[in-house]
Parts: sequence; C-alpha cells; structure tokens
Amino acid sequence: MPCTQPTPNYTAPPESRGYLLAHTNGGLNQMRAGICDMVAIARIINATLVVPELDKKSYWQDSSNFSDVFNEDHFINALANDVKVIKKLPMEMSGATKADKYFKSWSGMDYYQGEIASMWADYKVILAAKTDSRLANNNLPADIQKLRCRACYEALCFAPQIEAMGKLLVDRMRSYGTYIALHLRYEKDILAFTGCTHGLSPAEADELKKIRDANDEWKVKDIDPREQRSKGFCPLTPKEAAIFLSALGYPSNTPIYIAAGEIYGGDSYMDDLRSRYPMLMSKEKLASIEELEPFANHSTQLAALDYILSVESDVFMPTYSGNMARAVEGHRRFLGHRRTISPDKKALVRLFDKIEQGIKKEGKLLSDKVIERHKKRQGSPRKRKGPIPGTKGMDRFRSEEAFYVNPLPDCLCAQSRNLNTSVS
Repeated sequence: MPCTQPTPNYTAPPESRGYLLAHTNGGLNQMRAGICDMVAIARIINATLVVPELDKKSYWQDSSNFSDVFNEDHFINALANDVKVIKKLPMEMSGATKADKYFKSWSGMDYYQGEIASMWADYKVILAAKTDSRLANNNLPADIQKLRCRACYEALCFAPQIEAMGKLLVDRMRSYGTYIALHLRYEKDILAFTGCTHGLSPAEADELKKIRDANDEWKVKDIDPREQRSKGFCPLTPKEAAIFLSALGYPSNTPIYIAAGEIYGGDSYMDDLRSRYPMLMSKEKLASIEELEPFANHSTQLAALDYILSVESDVFMPTYSGNMARAVEGHRRFLGHRRTISPDKKALVRLFDKIEQGIKKEGKLLSDKVIERHKKRQGSPRKRKGPIPGTKGMDRFRSEEAFYVNPLPDCLCAQSRNLNTSVS
C-alpha cells in the first residue's frame, strides 16, 4: 500500500535561498521523472522552484507548456508543505545573473548540499539545464524519497482537459470488457535510435539509419541490428507481440488498447496482430476527430492520454523498456501492483526465430514454456533492484533499477502500518 506521509521530523519548507529554474528534456515520461526530481532537489538546496519548462526542441517538437499538460495550480498547492513553487520568476529577478548548470547524473545529498548549495553565495538563480536522471535512485533520506513519490503520484496530475478525456477513453475501453494496454513501441524514433530492423525492408532500414545519423543527441551510430535483437534490446514487432500474448493464453476476443503513436510501416505491419486480436483499439477509434482535435499536433498531450489508459488497464504490457514503460510500471506498482507483464525479449527472440525456421511450433508446449518463464515478470511486489555486481562509476548507477520504476520500499508499506492512501 502507498505510504508517502513524511516522517515526524519533517518540517515546513525552510527559508528559500534563491530560485531554481529547470529546463526538462525528453518525452512526456522522461520529463515527468525530471520534474519530480527537481522538486526533491529544490527541497534539498532550500530553493523556490519555478514551474519547469517543458522540452520543445526534442524529436517530437511539441510546443506544449507546463499548464497544457499538467494541472499547474494543483501541482503548486499539493507541494505547499514541501517546497515553495511559483509560476514565473519574479520581475525583480529577471535581470539577475543565472548560474547555468548541468547537474551531475545520479547525484546524492553531498553533491547538492555541497557543490550546488554553495552557489547561493554568488547567485540568486540556478538553472538546471537538464533534468533527466539528476538524482540518485538510492541512499537518500526517507523524506526525500517520499517527497519524490508525493510529487510524482499526487502532485503531478494531468491538466483537467487531459484527465477528462482520459477518463472518457477508459470508460469506452471498459465497455468492451477487461482490457490489455499494449505499449507497442514499434515507432520510427525508437527503431532509429535502437538500430532495430528485423522484418523491415532494406529501404526502411536505410531510412532509419539516416534518421539516427542526423540526430546529434544519439551518440551511437554504427549498430548491428542482429546483435541488438539477440541481446533483447529491440522492441517486439507487432507479430511477435501477438505470438507472445497467444502463448500467455489471452484469447482472440481480448480487447487490446494500442498505447502508441504512429506504427512504423503502417497497417501492413499490424496485420499479424490484428488477425489474432481483431479487437484492437486506439485513441483514434475510441474518440471522434472533433474530440481529439484539442490534442492534435501535441505529442506530449497525446502521450498523456496513452499513459492514463495504460495505468488504468487490467493488464499492461510494454514491448520495449523505454521511459513510458518504466513510468507506467512504477505507477501501477504504487497503485497496488497491478499486473504488468515484462517480456523476456532475449529468451523470446530465440523462440520466435525457431518458430520462423520451422524448428518449433506454437501450441501447448511453447505456451507452457513462455508462461513458466514469465511467472515472476508480472509486477508482483519486490524491492527495487540495486546495481549489477562488479559495475563501477556511472555504469553502476546506470545498471540500477530506476526509482520511479519501483518505489518499493521507500513509498510502499505493509498494510499493518500507518498509511496515506491518497492517490491523485
């Protein structure tokens, strides 16, 4: 059960020493995690947090402001006992010299209370130039970890118009019965980023390589697609997702919500999935053009609708462990460990290849093997995983399970304890 109440030693926000500005980066869920970390960092360094700016320059080129995506007033009011949050930098501070700083990734209390807080001696405004993964996952005070959860799961609600549309879409999806939200990450950006080309034509593979080469943010350019796939680093194809769901025993009349943007290759790559599961639904099928028009051309807002439908689904299954998959998994854990299936892609790829080669056939034997392998990959309660043994430096932090993927034990407690079960 959620337990996010502060400890008895927690105090009201101390006197502010200055202002913290934050430029978020990435898509919706990368920005969400970054915003919540900035709340915690503001508390650590005694800062007044200015409502963060959303990323308008990333791959998605979305012009949405904070208040277009999130409920700004609720965010400010919900954190009143933790951090002072204001909508804009005061006019008298507009001309002040800002300390433009890239906070070190996965940093802890010593870094922020030392190096960053010492900057108040020379500056009244600190600008966090990036917000992703700037705070350590572990070894932080209990009250900081609980604050991250209050920020993420209670304060950072979506804007009223997004919440209303999300609820409407959930209700419409439920009218078909209990449903699976399939985060089918078979989209142009992730295929280009990962270099995954299995099942694509040479022309499509070439197009994806050109996209990767043209993106300066993506540092790795030369990728072996077969090696990527064999290591489990590629998103499942729509066909592979269909075989996997069938092997798990989901019948063909199961309603499936496709939580995704435009599928690469269009309908031709969806045929295998649709032939097995004809009840495929999407935002565009559940709502009219007029209902979706306010969110059109705003990928962040459309992603927020997918997020709501995914969190509220009876089963959530991501085909790639990206930012949305991790964020939704963590939120569903927080809400009571709702079933979230994490495909063992490395093992599945070997099975898919044997099916394709005619070495194995679909049926009970294959199904039993897939079910057995995934018994412990369905979101059951467990503590957050630490670093992989033997890793050092940044690789050590990178190998840890992210805080927002699994907020246990910090924000989830046994039912016998004093609980705060308020969830926005």
